[in-house]
Amino acid sequence: MTYEQAFTLNGNVPPQAIELEAAVLGALMLDEIALNNVIEMLHEEYFYKPEHQAIFHAVKRLVEHTEPVDMLSVVEQLRKDGMLEAAGGAYNVAKLTDNITSGAHIEYYVKILSQKYVQRQLILTSTETIKEAYDETTDVMDLLDRTEQKLMDVNDKNFRSDYREIGTLVHAAMEQIKEAQLNEGNTSGIPTGFLELDRMTAGMHPGTLIIVAARPAMGKTAFSLSMARNMAVNAKKPVAFFSMEMTGEELATRLISAEAEIPGEKLKKGEKLAPYEEKILMERSQILNDAPIYIDDTPGLSIFELRAKCRRLKQKYDIQMVFIDYLQLMNAGGDSKNGNREQEISTISRQLKALSKELKIPVLAMSQLSRAVETRGGTKRPMLSDLRESGAIEQDADIVMFIYRPEYYGIDSDEKGDTRGMADIIVAKHRSGSVGDVRLKFENQFVRFTNPDIIPMGSFATGIPANEQFDALGGAGTIMIDSKMNSMGNIPPDYPPADDLQGDEGVPF
Repeated sequence: MTYEQAFTLNGNVPPQAIELEAAVLGALMLDEIALNNVIEMLHEEYFYKPEHQAIFHAVKRLVEHTEPVDMLSVVEQLRKDGMLEAAGGAYNVAKLTDNITSGAHIEYYVKILSQKYVQRQLILTSTETIKEAYDETTDVMDLLDRTEQKLMDVNDKNFRSDYREIGTLVHAAMEQIKEAQLNEGNTSGIPTGFLELDRMTAGMHPGTLIIVAARPAMGKTAFSLSMARNMAVNAKKPVAFFSMEMTGEELATRLISAEAEIPGEKLKKGEKLAPYEEKILMERSQILNDAPIYIDDTPGLSIFELRAKCRRLKQKYDIQMVFIDYLQLMNAGGDSKNGNREQEISTISRQLKALSKELKIPVLAMSQLSRAVETRGGTKRPMLSDLRESGAIEQDADIVMFIYRPEYYGIDSDEKGDTRGMADIIVAKHRSGSVGDVRLKFENQFVRFTNPDIIPMGSFATGIPANEQFDALGGAGTIMIDSKMNSMGNIPPDYPPADDLQGDEGVPF
C-alpha cells in the first residue's frame, strides 16, 4: 500500500512540511557547518516531495565522495545521475537557496521532518494492519509479527545509529592495541600531565565520560584547569572549557598565576610586582597566549546548547577534550522542568556520554558531592554513594574520580606520609582499568595541582624564588659555567669539584 492509498482511505492530508524541506535543502547547499551537523541525521525518506528526495540523494552522493556541496555541484550531480528532470530542473534547485541566509536552525527543522516521517509511517503501517485485520483469511500471528517488524524499522531509522560489522571493529581495536604497544603501555590516550594518573588510566580516551567530584574548596576547578593546561601546553591538544560558575577572566587569571608562579591574590589585588616577577609574567603569559584552550563562560548552559557549541568547536578547532564546570549548574532544557532535579541530572549525564561518543572525544564533567561526606566520621574520604542528586552519574560515567585533601580536615599525616600541601585523586570507578589513589601536590597559592616529585620551575628546595636567592647570597661561592649539555661534555680543566658548588647555606645551585 502506498502513502496516497493509505491517506485516501483515511480522508486526510499526509503529515508534511514542504517549506521546511526546501529550507533544509537550501541550508545544506549554503552552509557547510549545517551540512556537517545534520547529514548523518537526515534520510531520503524524510522528504515527502519526490523532487526534494532526488535533490537530497544528489547531496548525499557528493558528501560520500567528499565533493563540495553547493547549488552548481548538486545540479551537476543530478545531471550525471539522470535525475535533473525528476528534481524539477536546475531552476527548481536554484530556488531552494533564494530565501536562506544560514543554517542556524537546521537541526530543529530536521527534527520536525523526522517527526512528519514517523507520523506518515505510523499511519501507513496502522492502515495496512487495520485493512489486513478485517480479512478473515489473514494469519493473525503473522500479521502481528509483520506489524512489529515495521514499527521496529521506523524506530531503527530514526533513533539508532547504523551497525558495524565485527571485522571493522576488530581492525579498529587492533590499531588501538598497536598504538598502545608503541607507547609501551603508558599513555595511549591524551596525557593529563599527572604521571601516576596517566599510568593508571593510560590517559583520557575518546568516547569516555569522566566525572571529577568533590566537596566545595577541594579544588575541582583547579584540578581540571591544571589538566586542561597540561593537555594544551605540553601535549598541544586543543581543549574546550565550559565554566558556568567562574568568568573567563577569572579562569585566565588562575592560569596566569599557576604558569608564572605568582600568587593569585597578588594578581587580583593589583600588588606591585618585583622586576623579576614582571619579566616572568610576560614570558609565561605568552605560553598561554599560544595555547589551544577555548573557554566558554555562558551561565546556565543547557545540554542542547553545549552539544551544539562542542560540534562547532570540534569542526573549527578539532578539540580533543571537553571540560564542564560543573554538572549541577547545567539544565536539560526542553520539557525537563516538569520533572524533578534528579531526573534532569540523569538526562544531562546521559547526554554527556552520548556527546563523548558522537564527537569521539573524552568529556570531563565536574560534580558536587552530597553533604553526607561532612557529617560522616573518620577520614571523610568520599565514596561513590556520595555523588549528589543522581545515581545515573555513576552509571553513565566511565571514570569517576574524587578529590580528597586530608589537610583540609586537619589530618597532617597518614600512611603515605605528610599530607600538608598534598591531595589524593581517588579513582573510584574505572570501566576499562584499575582503581586506586594518586597523590598529587596542591599548591594553594597558585591554585594548581602538580606532580609531587617535580620541583616547580624557577624555585629551590627552600621555596625562595631563584632570582631572590641569588641576589640575597650576592653570588657568594657561586661559579657560572656553560651547561655540560651545551659543551657536549667538554668540561674546562679548572672545573671545580661538586662539593665546591654550594651557597653560603649549603644549598646547591
